[in-house]
Amino acid sequence: MEQTLVILKPSAVERGLIGEVIGRIEKKGLIISGMKMMQLDEKILREHYAHLVDKPFFPSIVESMVACPVIVMCLKGVEAVRVFREMTGVTNGRKAAPGTLRGDYCMSGQMNIVHASDSVENAKIEIARFFKPEEIFEYTPANLTFTYGNDEL
Repeated sequence: MEQTLVILKPSAVERGLIGEVIGRIEKKGLIISGMKMMQLDEKILREHYAHLVDKPFFPSIVESMVACPVIVMCLKGVEAVRVFREMTGVTNGRKAAPGTLRGDYCMSGQMNIVHASDSVENAKIEIARFFKPEEIFEYTPANLTFTYGNDEL
């Protein structure tokens, strides 16, 4: 099964959306194999958003991402990266389809409540950035046989 990194950004934490997002993850059938609250700093954000560091809007990304602690999660599931990105919706919440997390819960391009890994390769890098190996748990939920068909695992 694939793993993917999810960050519930300060815009989700401050707005009380943690439970809503986690509930949708669980209802979809993705497995939460690691989760913790942490305070981000500019150093880790420069690494995580290295592709945006030279953009004029980068300081506002830092400002918004350090506003309060975030929730980081490692999710696991068949095609977890694609599945969660589709659940997330496009970056700007005003343009995100209803039914997606951003489409249902945000109105902004920056205050867009979640980060989702964009590829399997980046997910591995991002998970290693935010989690120690011992913080990721390998277990099989009891309901797994009701989440996937026999030939899907």
